[in-house]
Amino acid sequence: MEQTHSAATSPGQATVKMPVEPLVKAIAIIATLGGLLFGYDTGVIAGALLFMKTDLHLTALTTGMVTSSLVFGAALGAIVSGRFADYMGRKKVILCLALIFVFGSLACAFSANAQWMIVSRLILGLAVGGAAAVVPIYIAEIVPANRRWQFVTLQELMIVSGQLLAYTSNAVMNEVWGGETTWRWMLALACIPAMCFSIGMLFMPDTPRWYVMHGRFKEARDVLERTRHSRVVEKELTEIKNALAPTPEKKALRKKAIAHWMKSLVWLGIGIAMIQQLTGINTIMYYAPTVLKATGMGTNAALLATIGNGVTSVVMTLFGIYLLSRTGRRPLVLIGQMGCTGCLFFISAVCYFMPEHVAAGPNMLRSWMVLTGMMMFLCFQQGALSPVIWLLLSEIFPMRIRGMAMGISVFAMWFTTFVISMSFPLLMQAFGLAGTFLLFAIVGIFGGVFVITLVPETRGKTLEQLEKHFKKRYQPAV
Repeated sequence: MEQTHSAATSPGQATVKMPVEPLVKAIAIIATLGGLLFGYDTGVIAGALLFMKTDLHLTALTTGMVTSSLVFGAALGAIVSGRFADYMGRKKVILCLALIFVFGSLACAFSANAQWMIVSRLILGLAVGGAAAVVPIYIAEIVPANRRWQFVTLQELMIVSGQLLAYTSNAVMNEVWGGETTWRWMLALACIPAMCFSIGMLFMPDTPRWYVMHGRFKEARDVLERTRHSRVVEKELTEIKNALAPTPEKKALRKKAIAHWMKSLVWLGIGIAMIQQLTGINTIMYYAPTVLKATGMGTNAALLATIGNGVTSVVMTLFGIYLLSRTGRRPLVLIGQMGCTGCLFFISAVCYFMPEHVAAGPNMLRSWMVLTGMMMFLCFQQGALSPVIWLLLSEIFPMRIRGMAMGISVFAMWFTTFVISMSFPLLMQAFGLAGTFLLFAIVGIFGGVFVITLVPETRGKTLEQLEKHFKKRYQPAV
């Protein structure tokens, strides 16, 4: 069925249904290959660690460093790529990131020791973080306003699909080529989508908003003509120009009030980005097999069970995208945050109250209860929280600082992930599973308070309308 979008209308005017141009869909699919790689490269380590520990002689500390080095690189990649995206263009930065994906994947696969692996994953992380920061901006700026929720959340669907691909390939490779060097093939597989990503981006345009920001109005009109109905091209181009045009009021307030309201939005973006990670989502995505083995599961069973986590993530992300077409951003964030917190309390209680061993050996009921808690957690995280977080971050920032602000926010997200993934093996060693998940649950309560008090509703507005709304909301009276 042909999809449509509506032209912006003044009050009392009828809504005009217009076809979504095929180029928009092609752009979204190619760009979100970055999300697929993001998901694969963050998910593959979960299974690879089980084999890598022996081959590279990893300790608890170096295990945390290998896992978190990608995340630290992602934090750097996010903030650097966000700034370059404002100056060089969204497309050029994404193309550079695609090439880093190829090089980083090969470097990881050929790592000879833990030190080389740490450096290689740090390089790969630059691409992961950069893609997380720039791809949502690229999509949000190039698609029609009322389809933004659908195409931006496609990025989250590709992320969880990449993680599912990683979990599935890990289990298959273990069955077919199981051995100490299996992890090398697991990591090398990422080269295939990375090369497709590189080639595809060569043929994509940059966004009309970036072209206007740099005075390239002809290119901006050309992209709008290829991605919009002809009746809305001039209206949208004028709206984008007006959002950037200097006025006496803007000149008078530039140094004081405008800086203040923009800074407020950056702090809001940092908070929104951090709550997604403070739920502990990446402890489950990176360490699920390790956690399940700690509850008594065998290696093969833990790898297969992790596929269930991946399937749950994909299915619930699709459900979350459906919900976004029916309800607002803010209610879903709150449902996701509180649901994740409840599931963390559940996992902690299972680990604390159920014995690790019974008379016949390991308590497999305990293992399956923990796995159930993980899947429940993923239902709330991927079905409500994660898709909305990425969408909100692509929407709330004004055009002048969008790349930089997105980069700062995603930097905060990845730095939080770095701290969590680095410390998780040490927390497990110090407090056990029950204490570690209880800690994340307590932090989740504070995240719920943040959502209730600060997270805005952005549904149904163009990026320029949102900019006006947030300026009015956060600009102090003069």
